[in-house]
Amino acid sequence: MRAAVVILNWNTKEYLRSFLPPLLRSLGKEDRLVVADNASTDGSLAMMAEEFPSVQTIPLDKNYGFTGGYNRALSQLDAKYFVLINSDILVEDGWLEPLISYMEAHPECGLCGPKLHGLVKSADKGEYIKTGCFEYAGAAGGFLDRFAFPFCRGRVLQRVCKDEGQYDTPMDVLWCSGSCLMLRSSVWKALGGFDERFFAHMEEIDLCWRAQLAGWKVCNVPQSRVWHLGGGTLSPKSPWKLELNYRNNLLLLDNNLTATYLAAGASLQKAKRKAKLKTAMRVCIDNITRIIYFFSGKADYAKAVGKAHAGWKRLRREGLLKATGTPVGIIPINIIPHALIRRNGIFPYLDKKIFGI
Repeated sequence: MRAAVVILNWNTKEYLRSFLPPLLRSLGKEDRLVVADNASTDGSLAMMAEEFPSVQTIPLDKNYGFTGGYNRALSQLDAKYFVLINSDILVEDGWLEPLISYMEAHPECGLCGPKLHGLVKSADKGEYIKTGCFEYAGAAGGFLDRFAFPFCRGRVLQRVCKDEGQYDTPMDVLWCSGSCLMLRSSVWKALGGFDERFFAHMEEIDLCWRAQLAGWKVCNVPQSRVWHLGGGTLSPKSPWKLELNYRNNLLLLDNNLTATYLAAGASLQKAKRKAKLKTAMRVCIDNITRIIYFFSGKADYAKAVGKAHAGWKRLRREGLLKATGTPVGIIPINIIPHALIRRNGIFPYLDKKIFGI
């Protein structure tokens, strides 16, 4: 099998019903679509059996999250490439070929992803409408700032910009969105899959970062484009989602910072010291936002940050202590003040300062 295209579903029956037909039409004879199900309670598997009987399903006995669900599903599959794709992704014919062609032409690339455009559902007719703007989850490839806050070509904080062809050149990035991510199955196995402590959110950043430390490249391939609805499983305003993001951002640093400093030439002692300092600074920034949330009347958000820190302390462990590759895509700027001050001007600033456009 050339590519196993795998959806991990949890209670998104209607998205499967809407988005599976174009996805199925887009795949070649050497590719297979698989739906793994995290113990959905909305009748997803019954619908699949009735309406898409030819599609392979992998039922799981409970909700293992994004990380555990994919780890269990992909362990049962054999293909040259794995493609992780959300149930709320709309594809067009030909979206897969540029990703495979890029991987075939660049054996040093371990993971890659397409451009993500936004998709919205009209309130009156219930139709899905493609936008011309990038989508929050990954836009045209992801980076981290000095304090590990994620941003993308085409997305900074909650702000996205219009796709005017400015990011149509493939680019090495730190991470690609897990909402649509291709990787070599050999890389997946060598890395041991996702870190299941993450459960959901930022696990793909961790995977991509670890892949670079292991000597692989990560690339955005803009010749492939898909449309992402977003928020299908967990609302962007959910305190639990906020908790996962804050907690997992710290787990991300634990896993990868020391090895990243080692890759840059620091001694082990110095690398550990620098990683500890950077993590402490990030915790301080988190606590400032926690105070802001509280005095802004968002007590549930403030509580979520506290729970995130408690969860991180409970789950943390020593991360990677060796590196054979030097990661790209960690940008030595503080993205938040730049975004707040420059507002929509943040995109031309980054294009000129960082992306060389």
